[in-house]
Amino acid sequence: MYRADEGLAFLLRYENIAWYEDGVVKILDRRIYPIRVAFVVCRRHEEVAQAIFDMVTQSGGPYTAASMGMALAAYEARELPDGEYRAFLKKAAYTLSHARPTTVERMKRVVERALSVLEQELEKGTCRAEIPERLRDDAIARVNENYTRYDKIAVHLADQIPDGGTVMTQCFAETIIGTLLRECRRRGNAVKMICPETRPYYQGARLTASVACDMGFDTTVITDNMPAYTMKMKQVDLFTSAADVITMDGHVVNKVGTFQIALAARYWGIPYFATGTPNAAHPDMASVEIELRDPNLVTESMGQKHTLPGVKGYYPAFDVTPPKLVDGIVTDKGIFSPYNLKAYFG
Repeated sequence: MYRADEGLAFLLRYENIAWYEDGVVKILDRRIYPIRVAFVVCRRHEEVAQAIFDMVTQSGGPYTAASMGMALAAYEARELPDGEYRAFLKKAAYTLSHARPTTVERMKRVVERALSVLEQELEKGTCRAEIPERLRDDAIARVNENYTRYDKIAVHLADQIPDGGTVMTQCFAETIIGTLLRECRRRGNAVKMICPETRPYYQGARLTASVACDMGFDTTVITDNMPAYTMKMKQVDLFTSAADVITMDGHVVNKVGTFQIALAARYWGIPYFATGTPNAAHPDMASVEIELRDPNLVTESMGQKHTLPGVKGYYPAFDVTPPKLVDGIVTDKGIFSPYNLKAYFG
């Protein structure tokens, strides 16, 4: 089978994201990578959903985990009667897609695809024992399609970066970071990457920086309170992030901290390009739920408590960057104004 992860970093190889095989889903634990390389082993689809909620995997990882989780659910239900079999898979689809509230609509598309493949296989008379592997193969096909689509996005984004330019990111944009750097390498453009650490899970320091370094690019990590000053001193040419949601009226919902970096970028005259696809299911911010996570995670670092008892934390997982701070939404069809995202579907 064709693999669109060729030439990408360790973190972006399919087996190192989430992988179903022989009744088990293994998910690389991104909470501790690269300090340690360890996989969370899930033997029930509910464990996959819990791993997604616990942020064992982040960025694009949960979508791959959910599709592999559907393969696991088919394995779990293999001996149930027909009616119960279908009901079990539909319930599993709901459980996996609702693991985290902000990304439900995108997750639903992943699990609904798996349910469609399931019905096709049942209509063909495929043996129940073979269906988990068919769903696993379709999960690979889905991520192949995603990587191929991001190859197109990478071309449009790379066009915005000058030769030898400096790029600042936020959180772990996963697929676009890998495909962008692969495209820059193809062009011979030795870009430099600056990655804010992205507390409390340090996705920027541990994941984005690992991918960029693994692929041979000059990579620097800064703390989350340094972006504005660093933009000026390091002569950043472009700020980019992915998006968990892009509303049809141009708001970008991404890892908390994106908004303040976009503000600093606008002050210094540095363009901010968000990557992804506008979400037709989200006409505006009224349709988006911002996830609030365990506030205790803010009062510790990598498991080490650093505040006095009684000190409270506050942890919104995402923030919202308004369209007036976004220079463009970079998609597989080109770059669109955040004020004209309906054109993407035209």
